[in-house]
Formats: sequence, C-alpha cells, structure tokens
Amino acid sequence: MARRNRRQRLPKDPVETEIESLSHDGRGVARIDGKAIFIAGALAGETVKFLYTRRHSKYDEGKTVEVLQGAEDRVEPKCQHFSICGGCSLMHLSPEAQLELKQNTLTEHLSHFGGLEPAQWLAPLKGPLWGYRRKARLGVKHVPKKERVLVGFREKGSPYLALLDQCEVLDQRVGSRLAELGEMIAGLEAYNRIAQIEVAMDDDNVALIFRNLDSLSEADQQALVDYGQKNKLWIYLQSGGPDTVTPLWPVSPQLSYQPEADLTLNFEPNDFTQVNDDINKDMIQRVIELLELKDQDRVLDLFCGLGNFTLPLAKRVGQVIGVEGDAALVKHAENNAIKNKLDNAIFEQADLTQTELKNYAWAKPGFNKILLDPPRSGAFEVLHQLAALGAERIVYVSCNPATLARDAGELVSNHGYKLISAGIMDMFPHTSHVESIALFIKE
Repeated sequence: MARRNRRQRLPKDPVETEIESLSHDGRGVARIDGKAIFIAGALAGETVKFLYTRRHSKYDEGKTVEVLQGAEDRVEPKCQHFSICGGCSLMHLSPEAQLELKQNTLTEHLSHFGGLEPAQWLAPLKGPLWGYRRKARLGVKHVPKKERVLVGFREKGSPYLALLDQCEVLDQRVGSRLAELGEMIAGLEAYNRIAQIEVAMDDDNVALIFRNLDSLSEADQQALVDYGQKNKLWIYLQSGGPDTVTPLWPVSPQLSYQPEADLTLNFEPNDFTQVNDDINKDMIQRVIELLELKDQDRVLDLFCGLGNFTLPLAKRVGQVIGVEGDAALVKHAENNAIKNKLDNAIFEQADLTQTELKNYAWAKPGFNKILLDPPRSGAFEVLHQLAALGAERIVYVSCNPATLARDAGELVSNHGYKLISAGIMDMFPHTSHVESIALFIKE
C-alpha cells in the first residue's frame, strides 16, 4: 500500500530543470534540492521540462516532455517510434557523441573498478548506423483494445509491447515488416498463442522462429508457409525449449556467414552469433592484430561459441583449443572446423568454474596466448587458472565494461599482467550497450 501511495504523490505537472551530465545508460542527470534525477530523453547541457515517473530514496526518475534549450549534439531521431520504443536509448544523440559517451563509460569503469588506464587507447570500431541488426527477439501480443497483434520491442520503462510499424536498426528484411507480421499473425487461428519471434539472418536468408504456445492447426501452419514462400523468409516453430526449434519451411535450411574471406561458418537460428556482421568482421581482425599470432603459437579461445574467433585464429597458428560450456555449440564448432578443413582447431566442452583447467589433458601442454569472450558476468572465477598458464598475451573481448574493469584489475594487481591497450567497438549503435576489447601482456 505504501508503494502505491508513493506513486500517487508524483507531481502531475511538468518540472523545468537543467541537465548537468549524461549517465552511462544515456539518461540526462539533473539535481533538484540536492537529489539526483535520471531523465530519459534529456542530454547534458539542456534545459528541459520533465515528468516524474518514479521516486526512490536516493534518486528519482523522469521522462522529458519538452526540450526548452537543446544541446549541440542533439539530432532528430530517424525512427518515428523512438519516443516510445525501449529498443534504443541514444537515437537523439549524434553518432559522434554516442561514441564519446561509450568511450567515457569504458574509461570511467576501468578507473573506478580496476584503478587502471591503458597505455594506449584504440580507435573505436565503427560500422553502419542503420539496419545493422541481424539477430533479435521480437515480442508478440494480441491487444484487444488496440484491435491488432503487436510485434516488436517493449515500451521504454514498461513491460508492455510498443505499438510499432517498423524498426530502423533491425535489418530491413524484417525491420520494415513489423506491422505486416502482426497482420499475418492476426489472421491465424492461434493469433493469441504466438509469444515471440526469434529473428536470425545471414547475407542471403532470413529465419523467423515462431514461439507457439499450443500446437498449430494445419491451416495455421500452411498460412505461415505461404507467408514465408511469398516473402522469401524461412519459417521455424518452437513449441518449448531451444531443443524444440523445428523448420517448417524449407525442409533443410542452413544459415551461414563469413567472418573473413575463404571461411564459412554454419549456424542454427537460435545459436548465439554477433548481431552486427560488419563490426564482427572488424573485431576478429583486431583480435588477430592484438594477439600478434605466429605459426608456432598454441592459443586458448575461452567461451568460443561456434568458432567465431577460433577458426580465423586456426588459419594463422599451430593449434587453437576452443572451450565452450554449451554442448550444442561445441558440436557446431567441430562441424565448422571440418567444413573448413582446419584440423588444428580442437573444441572441448568444459565449465572451468566446476573443473580446474589443469585437470584436462588438452590443457597440459599449455598456451602462450589466450582469447577471452565471456558473457556479461565476466571471467573472474577462472582468471587464476588462466594466469597460472603464464601466457604472454591475453586479449579480452567484453560486452560489459564493469566486469571487464573488475577482471582487468585482478589480472594487473594479482597476476602480473599489464594493461597495454583498450577500446570500444560500436556493436549496437543508438543504444547504451558498450562492447570493448583489451590487451594484457605478461610483465
């Protein structure tokens, strides 16, 4: 009851304030009576009117309703849905200023969590700003009050799906079809039993996985097939967990991508792959450059997935061992090595948080170079094992600057490594997501 009353006491009228700075998640930061307020849609240096949306003991939240004096780096959002859709948070900020914000985020995290600054800052990796996204999970919801099926992303700060017609950052083979997909689903008998659509693409093909909560009738299945054939979209169904993903049309589809010339990796639509193909290719080349690979190197690629880094590395070294916890990804990686005739790439399933690296026969010869590409939680629990190998170079690819900074501090402070270089990679333009890379050398 107290929480409900607190919401009712939010001021109903807009409040005018000046924005002091920009938070790491892209919200403007103001102070009223000494209390910080994080305001969506506001930029540093602006004067805005905003509405309170939530109050907390130590800070408040709000959303911009009017910009009275705009910042120099404010731009008109290209997407008509930016004000409501929660998919992007920085589309009102110029691309140059977005990169600066992400660079500052990495800099501040390294300083705050690790007490570090690299000897060299790498130039940011930049790619296309629009239509770059090849992977997405789209929510699906029949909303009787709106008399339509919604397909897309959630509203800003809300669990509800936004009313979207298109998405500018999603590859336009799907991004331009959100309203059309909703209309198609609305015509199905199971119009209210499709929960989401998983999207995966390669250069030539688009796969759509429809999460069906109930078995679909023959008529509904035929309608999906007809839609796919008409629009050259591959259709899959998923009735349960990831292992229930099944192609409906065509019979034996196969997605693939080329991380570099003369190398092709097959993947399934629900496998993890990088969402931004252009940045992924540049990122692989940066990893190769930072590792300074030689013919005799024995490289460990930890959290290797289906071989995105492992196989390009294998073309340049004596041997590379890719380690992954997901058995299905390991199998796909092995098949990709065979497909590309790379017999010096070995893949192993292992969880180094459960079993020590030293207990595996494949680890006993050691590694002189290491690549890490962990999940958002980072690699802190396994760093002591990696450090014991004494590898001369470690390259760390990160999707979370906070855990990268924490792990960097551990490598430098406790394991004898020096942070040589670091930089950002703009994998997700118009969002606050920061992808980064760092090089450590044994002192």
